[in-house]
Amino acid sequence: MTAEKTIPIINGKPEDALDPEASSTNLVHSNDKKVHERGHWNNKVEFVLSVAGEIIGLGNVWRFPYLCYKNGGGAFLIPYVVFFICCGIPVFFLETALGQFTSEGGITCWRKVCPLFEGIGYATQVIEAHLNVYYIIILAWAIFYLFNCFTTELPWASCGHEWNTENCVEFQKLNMSNCSQVSLQNATSPVMEFWERRVLAISDGIEHIGNLRWELALCLLAAWTICYFCIWKGTKSTGKVVYVTATFPYIMLMILLIRGVTLPGASEGIKFYLYPDISRLSDPQVWVDAGTQIFFSYAICLGCLTALGSYNNYNNNCYRDCIMLCCLNSGTSFVAGFAIFSVLGFMAYEQGVPIAEVAESGPGLAFIAYPKAVTMMPLSPLWAALFFMMLIFLGLDSQFVCVESIVTAVVDMYPKVFRRGYRRELLILGLSIVSYFLGLIMLTEGGMYVFQLFDSYAASGMCLLFVAIFECVCIGWVYGDNRFYENIEDMIGYKPVSLIKWCWMVLTPGICAGIFIFFLVKYKPLKYNNVYIYPDWGYGIGWMMALSSMVCIPLWICIKLWKTEGTFMEVRDTCRSVMLEKELGREPSPSSNLAVDVSARKEKVYLCFSQFNTLWLSLVYLLFPVDIIDDKMRNKMYL
Repeated sequence: MTAEKTIPIINGKPEDALDPEASSTNLVHSNDKKVHERGHWNNKVEFVLSVAGEIIGLGNVWRFPYLCYKNGGGAFLIPYVVFFICCGIPVFFLETALGQFTSEGGITCWRKVCPLFEGIGYATQVIEAHLNVYYIIILAWAIFYLFNCFTTELPWASCGHEWNTENCVEFQKLNMSNCSQVSLQNATSPVMEFWERRVLAISDGIEHIGNLRWELALCLLAAWTICYFCIWKGTKSTGKVVYVTATFPYIMLMILLIRGVTLPGASEGIKFYLYPDISRLSDPQVWVDAGTQIFFSYAICLGCLTALGSYNNYNNNCYRDCIMLCCLNSGTSFVAGFAIFSVLGFMAYEQGVPIAEVAESGPGLAFIAYPKAVTMMPLSPLWAALFFMMLIFLGLDSQFVCVESIVTAVVDMYPKVFRRGYRRELLILGLSIVSYFLGLIMLTEGGMYVFQLFDSYAASGMCLLFVAIFECVCIGWVYGDNRFYENIEDMIGYKPVSLIKWCWMVLTPGICAGIFIFFLVKYKPLKYNNVYIYPDWGYGIGWMMALSSMVCIPLWICIKLWKTEGTFMEVRDTCRSVMLEKELGREPSPSSNLAVDVSARKEKVYLCFSQFNTLWLSLVYLLFPVDIIDDKMRNKMYL
């Protein structure tokens, strides 16, 4: 696209070209002193720690190390780095810079750059609403485990409790003497029975939802209470809390890492984690896993980064911040693998079994494999408490930033309503209460099956990939890559490397589309523990949750076009006349159908775009080469 003069949108820039009713503003109306100003971070550290707390979460600890060993060890780092460069950094930077440039939340930022693609914002907030309900359930489980650590002996270390069955066997160096009366095929470990029978009290399926687990409900209430008070004052409270929530997990991770590498068998676990198997790179699933891990761990396509970036000062160097944060995130995932697999290597050594038999991913690692490993250590309650404290802090800041993102989006849409008095605090309270009661269904005896549906469909990689495609199309092709680069240069003083621009236009949407298609082609229905098959209505609910976000983008386009007056054919014909005129580089001949005064024809195009609320211009960008539209016509899109 041909570069053009930057049109400042907000954040200290002239706003004469903006429709004051179309989106929110940062300024306090002079005639209404009760409307509060939009907040800002007190300093760069608060922004960096907030973003770090959001992106560095549970997935860094329980997903990346497992994917690494599963997909060829060190060889997995090759596709991971490729997606890190081509997808992770470009989309991460796009969302952060967009928020900083517009000073708007996850919905109104898209309204400003292109009204036709405002549905992107709604899609991200729907995904976040789903995350809001189910992600905090993990914190409730972790809090429950933490309370059970304050004993002389961990309750999942031995059999003999009321929740244990006759098949319970303590697997400390398994031998035939301690399982003579129990078939090895039916034997279960005390840590597994504690998880399934004490914590979850899991039923036979989603059809049997069962009773509410009141102990877990209280833990969930505690989690939501903490989350509320972390963000109830916006950046004033969040900016202070992240000094603890974003740094404490690193202290815990370093302690667990040092302890892990000193255990017998740790070297074998680390070798198992990193030993490269180059042949695995020929498997497409390895590349898909690398791509989806980038999207999961970088919190992109959720609106969080846009919301956090919107509280930055206009001239903050968000490009440098993004590069640093991306490297920090991936580096944390890599280091966490050493902490996890050193302990798993120790556990395999103690039991005399291959490491592959003890390696787990997701909740299985956090609530089964690692708790089982710490029972074999001296001072096991201490190490268990440190581990679950780390999980709680890792998940807490990810959770409250997720809530903050939704609140920011709503407040920016209706600033005159929610920037008065304590209405913002009441909005957060209402959102927390509703999310709490919705989450209670996952704390019933059949709640784990519901949790898996949310995890596999509502916030799946497929949804994130779909949103990423449209984000890149909107910025790279509709708004214009060169235009956005000039906006960024206006903020930070220089243009980023050109590779990011090409990623927005070609690489990122192409890669995302390829993985998205692979997802659909290789789709396999969800099975709990690879055994339980959901009923058809269960899969139906899952797909409804997945489509609830993806449908927002095309649905919004259709709604806006339906409400727009005029016909697209009129605008298309006028654009074609201008396009032909530019191609010829001269006045059309009298016999031509375009034998109309050039200036009059151009003015007609400008009036059309203005009359049609600039929405048609977005479609023209998609249907015609963008270089045929000159600066004046292009600028009509943003008036």
